[in-house]
Amino acid sequence: MAGRFPPDGYTDFVGRQDELAGIAALLAESRLVTIVGPGGVGKTRVALVAAAQAAASYPDGPWIVQLSHLRDPLLLPNTVASVLGLPEQDARSALDAVLEYLRDRRLLLILDTCEHVLDACAALAQAVLRDAPDVTVLATSRQPLDMPGEHTFPIGPLPVPENDWLPVSDTSLVGGDAVELFALRAAAAVPDFAITPTNAPDVIRLCRRLDGIPLAIELAAVQLRAMPLTELLDRLSHRFTVLTGGRPGALPRHQTLRTAIEWSHELCSDAERRLWARLSVFAGVFSLVAAQEVCAEVSLERPDVVDALVGLVDKSVVLMEGERYRMLDTLREFGAERLAASGEQASCRARHIARYLAMARYFGTHFADDDQLDRYHELREVHSNVRAALEYALEDEDPAALASDEPGEAMGLGTGPIGASGPAVATMARERWRSGAELACSLYGYWQISGMLGEGGYWLTKVLDRFPVAGPERARALVNRGFLRSFQGEIDNALADCEAGTAMALALGDEAVAARGYQHTQLTLTFLGRHDEALRVADEARARLRACGDRIGELILVGQLGHLHQLAGRSAESVAVCEEGLAMLGQGSREQWIQTYLYYISGIALFQMPGRETDSELMLRKGLAGKQELGDIVGMAYAIDGLGWLAQKTGSPSRAAWLMGAAEALWERGTSVRFSGTAIMEEFHQQAARLATAALGEAGYAAEYAAGVSYVRHLLDTTTGKGTLRLDIP
Repeated sequence: MAGRFPPDGYTDFVGRQDELAGIAALLAESRLVTIVGPGGVGKTRVALVAAAQAAASYPDGPWIVQLSHLRDPLLLPNTVASVLGLPEQDARSALDAVLEYLRDRRLLLILDTCEHVLDACAALAQAVLRDAPDVTVLATSRQPLDMPGEHTFPIGPLPVPENDWLPVSDTSLVGGDAVELFALRAAAAVPDFAITPTNAPDVIRLCRRLDGIPLAIELAAVQLRAMPLTELLDRLSHRFTVLTGGRPGALPRHQTLRTAIEWSHELCSDAERRLWARLSVFAGVFSLVAAQEVCAEVSLERPDVVDALVGLVDKSVVLMEGERYRMLDTLREFGAERLAASGEQASCRARHIARYLAMARYFGTHFADDDQLDRYHELREVHSNVRAALEYALEDEDPAALASDEPGEAMGLGTGPIGASGPAVATMARERWRSGAELACSLYGYWQISGMLGEGGYWLTKVLDRFPVAGPERARALVNRGFLRSFQGEIDNALADCEAGTAMALALGDEAVAARGYQHTQLTLTFLGRHDEALRVADEARARLRACGDRIGELILVGQLGHLHQLAGRSAESVAVCEEGLAMLGQGSREQWIQTYLYYISGIALFQMPGRETDSELMLRKGLAGKQELGDIVGMAYAIDGLGWLAQKTGSPSRAAWLMGAAEALWERGTSVRFSGTAIMEEFHQQAARLATAALGEAGYAAEYAAGVSYVRHLLDTTTGKGTLRLDIP
């Protein structure tokens, strides 16, 4: 789970009442609380229940940011921004956007599983405590953040009865929480299981063997499907006796958990153990098809993956979430160790990269197809794996390993087969980097639709770091980064990227990249107000895009050209160009991103034309409907602001003020600058505001404006992370 969650707790949560009371007391007096403890003791679950119980104290809600799949600490602010629903279509850094959002809110921010990005979490927490006075941070970690003002609360294993005897009746269970947890999980695995006076001593001994560690108990309980309780206890006791030399209590708790996991691992079949290791390359959820593609070396193995996956689900190693699967972090870490030791890490990661590269490549080359929305939402659902694929693909290499001519010197990195020479490893690394470059660039439309312009730019910069000299990868990355930067308001940098990338592509004879370079340059010139130059570059771009057969690039260019004409005051030409673009898409097209911008631009151009108010509203509402389907907050802000101008023009100043207030709430969530800083568009907004204020008076205008802001803020805060935002616009 990531995002806001309902304060209803967990019906199957066992024990921890004293711990929950202690955490509640700390939350009441401290703004930074870290729940610490070893893996497997249930820190996340305790944090979620504590947050649910404290939800009434946080009107803007508890929000959880799960960090277990985040490998690059530099992306922590982006991850938090995404969970809070903040598109990165913003001139500010992701951290600044997060702090601005949190500044006036009273909420509980949960940073879950911090230990591998500890310094980044500490820096973020410090910034939040400084700039957002009503925000409390609740962290979970295997070690403290180690910063001023932090209150740590250690979580240990569940208690186990001191005696083997446990009084039991038909209606009650009296004993330690560990026994209660085992009973609950065992009953889920074997429906007729119950604690009785006969089996209670064995259950207590088993829980004691496992030190009361919840994850270890749950792994053991599920084995009742395969063996009776007495055999389960005998096998487990024998294993622990061998490891401790017969000395009770000799294993430390972290080793107890590891031993329990190893024992569960040994009870798996060979196919299940192999799949356990290979599944560790996934971050977050994955589908059955993804598991088959990534975890089968050849297609003939794919049926075996299904059988092994069923076995791992039965053993609670893999969890089902609807039609998706995921693995608990501790079990994933164990699998990753086994994968690295097997010598299969490089090949498995390569298949993982190939899986998500294929998705990205299809999305990029079929961007204007009818299935755009479905493909986009699919990418959003697996974003953690897209990010992991980029990390695997663009991972740095040890320079010494790349330069080595001796076999095996680079093998500590797990990047090549045993015995490969330094040059061979270097070649494989560069092939990986090429895959990463294509992945980052193929997602050009995904970064734009999702608003994750900052993260897209981050990965494209990584590509440029990997390819520092002129070449096709560098040229493509430059023009794509320039495109993203233009929407972020970094216009000068955007133009520099576009021009450098275009020149490089021309020198290399890469006509397709050069054509896109001209297209992206046209957009930056438009935003810079250099309209005559932009018009000349548009002609060059269109000729090149047509010569390359790049229909998608031409469609995007048509939208840009329509915007150029609209900004330059050529309203009729703008409407005509937008109609041309809609005709290119075809009647009944289910493409959303290009089409909705064509509707919007046409609506604003019609607004500028006398007597076309009804047509203008129709186009703006069509654009708004599509932007809502995409979840494009900035696109929605454009459309609603335009409807506000139109309301003022048609004599409805109260509605105009309300609509511009509603748009403001979207602007503040999506970007720090309205209309990407375009002065002409900003003047339309200011003129409508001045006229509405003159009609309503300052107090009247402010009241309507505030009502619009309040309405949309409430929807944003209650909808983020739960589905598509639906605005009821009057």
